[in-house]
Amino acid sequence: MSAAKKYKPMDTTELHENTENIAACLKKAENVAPTAAAASNLGRSAFAAQNMNSASTNGERLPNFSKLGGSEIRTASTTSNLLNRMGAIHNSKPGDVKKIVIKNFKDKPTLPDNYSKDTYVKLEEAVIAIQLSKPIKYSLEELYQAVVNMCSHKMDAQLYAKLKELTEQHVKRNIKLKELTGGSMDKLILLEKINHWWLSFCQQMIMIRSIFLYMDRTYVLQNSTIHSIWDMGLDLFRIHFAQNSVVQKRTVDGLLTLIEKERQGSTVDRGLLKSLVRMLCDLQIYTSSFEEKFLDATNQLYKAESQRKMQELEVPEYLQHVNKRLAEENERLRHYLDSSTKHPLIYNVEKELLAEHLTSILQKGLDSLLEDNRLSDLTLLYGLLSRVKNGTSELCGNFNGFIKKKGRTIVIDPEKDKSMVQDLLDFKDKMDVIVRTCFEHNEKFTNSLREAFEFFINQRANKPAELIAKYVDMKLRSGNKGTTDEELEKTLDKIMVLFRFIHGKDVFEAFYKKDLAKRLLVGKSASVDSEKSMLSKLKQECGGGFTSKLEGMFKDMELSRDINIAFRGHALSNNRDVHNLDLCVSILTMGYWPTYAPTEVTMPPQFINPQQIFNKFYLEKHSGRKLQWQPTLGNCMLRAQFDAVPKEFVGFAVSSRLCFLLFNDKPPADLKKRIESLIDRDYMERDKDNQNQYNYVA
Repeated sequence: MSAAKKYKPMDTTELHENTENIAACLKKAENVAPTAAAASNLGRSAFAAQNMNSASTNGERLPNFSKLGGSEIRTASTTSNLLNRMGAIHNSKPGDVKKIVIKNFKDKPTLPDNYSKDTYVKLEEAVIAIQLSKPIKYSLEELYQAVVNMCSHKMDAQLYAKLKELTEQHVKRNIKLKELTGGSMDKLILLEKINHWWLSFCQQMIMIRSIFLYMDRTYVLQNSTIHSIWDMGLDLFRIHFAQNSVVQKRTVDGLLTLIEKERQGSTVDRGLLKSLVRMLCDLQIYTSSFEEKFLDATNQLYKAESQRKMQELEVPEYLQHVNKRLAEENERLRHYLDSSTKHPLIYNVEKELLAEHLTSILQKGLDSLLEDNRLSDLTLLYGLLSRVKNGTSELCGNFNGFIKKKGRTIVIDPEKDKSMVQDLLDFKDKMDVIVRTCFEHNEKFTNSLREAFEFFINQRANKPAELIAKYVDMKLRSGNKGTTDEELEKTLDKIMVLFRFIHGKDVFEAFYKKDLAKRLLVGKSASVDSEKSMLSKLKQECGGGFTSKLEGMFKDMELSRDINIAFRGHALSNNRDVHNLDLCVSILTMGYWPTYAPTEVTMPPQFINPQQIFNKFYLEKHSGRKLQWQPTLGNCMLRAQFDAVPKEFVGFAVSSRLCFLLFNDKPPADLKKRIESLIDRDYMERDKDNQNQYNYVA
């Protein structure tokens, strides 16, 4: 019998790549008679050591199979032949390429007499020693080789059955679950004892599997009807654990008790929880025995807690509590619960803490959060409600209701008319910030905001449109010096947002045209660019038909400027006497400008003469046209002298100046007498700081 026939031929590629290792083997072989097992270790020992190390868990240090001895069966001829081939490879030059052919063994190797019986006894002793945590008499390499030999000679089925029998006996004999059925044992002690048995069993099965690894990789893989060695051990442990329903129930109850204590703020051993939960998962009883009870306990806990907290806490504090609870449950999932529990667990927590109290949360706290502009709390509210069904829809509906209610109080009250537009702009800015920062610019909330503003701003017909036009007039007047051009442009953009909401755009157009006429005629516009910018915004929003007359007003002012320049040149060239008047005439197309009722005013001679000169000049250039003078739209500069100090007043209406001119023809004594008579009638009073100054009080 040639012992070398037990092993597979060595791969030539492996020999070529490991020349240095082979040389070392050759050197060692000169002093020691080689064995068949030693020759085979070149390819197998590293494989066995790798599998042993990969099977080790929990920090267990496993032996290095590459240093273990082999079989006692020797053969000199086969080994010598192999060494000669190795030497040929080792001594070959780098440039030489030689082909090595190793023929298969002709005869099937046989085992010595009583080998199988002795091997069964040896493996049984080793398995029992491992199960009892006692020293093993034999080397792991020797045990591994014994399994290889048994499997190679068709004794793998008997070997597997024997191993299963030994494992089953060990589980029943040494894992004494009946000791835990007594009602007096503390739950924590029970859990620790079960965890000890479980961890020990896992370590034992890892060690046993490393010895029987060859059988696990050959016989077991070729038979789909049997379990792997690891699964076989788990199956036997599961059957033993499931047969004792009392211990199983107490184990689950103990786990639930620890989790409940942790939820109440106590510190628990998360490592113990993780190990036992993993045991239930590995035994495939996690869902049926633990998860259902765990979720039921979770529902009961948070149902009672949510009802209590809703009465004790304000909405912001309650939201913080919910967020904290969700974070804690995610921590439990990360540390010891199985990932399959994540969805049902988080769903149940959200259901009990949020979904069941959705209406109460919104009715109790949303208005105050919006009113006080509590952005962080609103962000948290949106984030939490977006996790539950219909959460964002309910939030959006209540958000819409708040805007309508708040906006109506701004629009309806006549006493707030002076500040209505500014209040609307501030309110719109505030809601825009909330939608953008707290509600993640959700399109649903943006549309709801727009709909709510359009609803309440038209609750009072025409008045908002009028006041918006007046607000624009105030911003575009030259007297509004508190803002830069950039700020004015931003304000006009915001005004256009409100303009889009109003239904009475024709009302806005009428008031806007009237105010624009005053700004253009009196020269009170802050900036021509700002005026045209506003006109462009209106045109873009409503079309050219809406702004055609407004654009015509600007054209009239530009044409009037050219006509006045031509008139001054004409008057100077013809030596016309205009009584030193700085006359500036605005030619207005009646179809563009607001309708003004004609007013008859008796003009003094110094006004009539320049007016007639201009009439003649204009009609000579534009025959067929007719000029209708509107002195009430004109303005003038008033020069007066008080205490020998001349002063000028700009912006007086022509009619007002005509009244002042009447006083120029009266003696000062008569004027003083008339003023004193008004004082006697309580129409005027003397100024306290200046005795020569009178204030009209009637």
